Amino acid sequence: MEARLTAALARAAEVERALADPATARNPQMLKALGREHARLDRIRQTARRLDKLSDELAQARELARDADPALAELARADLDRLTPMVETLARELADLLVPPDPLDDRDVIMEIRAGTGGDEAALFAADLVRMYTRFAERRGWTVETVELHEGNVGGIREAILAVHGDRAYGLLRHESGVHRVQRVPVTEAQGRIHTSAATVAVLPEAEEIDVTIEEKDLKIDVFRSSGPGGQSVNTTDSAVRVTHVPTGLVVSCQDQKSQLQNKLRALEVLRARLLDRRVAEQEATRARERRAMVGTGDRSAKIRTYNFPQNRVTDHRINFTVHSLGDVLEGDLEDLMAHLQLAHRAEQVAV
Repeated sequence: MEARLTAALARAAEVERALADPATARNPQMLKALGREHARLDRIRQTARRLDKLSDELAQARELARDADPALAELARADLDRLTPMVETLARELADLLVPPDPLDDRDVIMEIRAGTGGDEAALFAADLVRMYTRFAERRGWTVETVELHEGNVGGIREAILAVHGDRAYGLLRHESGVHRVQRVPVTEAQGRIHTSAATVAVLPEAEEIDVTIEEKDLKIDVFRSSGPGGQSVNTTDSAVRVTHVPTGLVVSCQDQKSQLQNKLRALEVLRARLLDRRVAEQEATRARERRAMVGTGDRSAKIRTYNFPQNRVTDHRINFTVHSLGDVLEGDLEDLMAHLQLAHRAEQVAV
């Protein structure tokens, strides 16, 4: 750990010098990337300083605990009881911070949520997931924008594409990718029987222009009339845009923005994220396995998490972790689940 800490502190000094360079201020992309790295390295530096300070206090308390003065020794032992767990906690935090980060963790997110197996009930569950992640983002002070939304027949959602902007959005949400299964009595069920349905979630890091270059000649762009609820432009102008990336066959459509230009820019943003995710998946075998497993077929059996209403239970099957507070989870209280997923992820990284 000492070697990693020394390297991190040296890099922090380099980043600070780069941020002070006037040339950096003239390069918005570099400024943004260095700003993210500086924030991460500063957390390491501050944690290391606190650990050093408390470790010194702990060493002094150990020495004083052997003092001949009983009263002084008693005070020192009380400090030992207080400081020991604090030092141990900080040491674990610093070790976690020193694990080499995924360079994409600080990125904003494109989140795609689709109804899977289960018909109208699956669409209703997809709507629950959209609301859950929106509430979670609000709790963290993030912003969520709707890129594309296709509603179901009974108020559910067949497909939603969201842009999530916030500190370490991808680092926290990346583990939400996969098939989410729900077990409950649907509102459409007259017999009171429990049904099992599913929805898929795909979380993509938002790509920057320096990551993926899209040639205009590789694009096929179609415009069409928007449909569904919306503002004055909906159903009256050809403002909706469908972008096809010819070399890969990827198709993105967007109609929720007010103008054709805004819809095109949004569609290109999603396309760029999908292309970046595809490229990284091809380069990294581990990442490729994660991406292939991300959505699967939407079949109920390929689940990563189950939301069981009769038992008030949410279980994440990847880490065998269960909470009995389903209502809170659907209101966006995902902190406990995500903390355990982060711990498991870090353990895997350390083991590599």
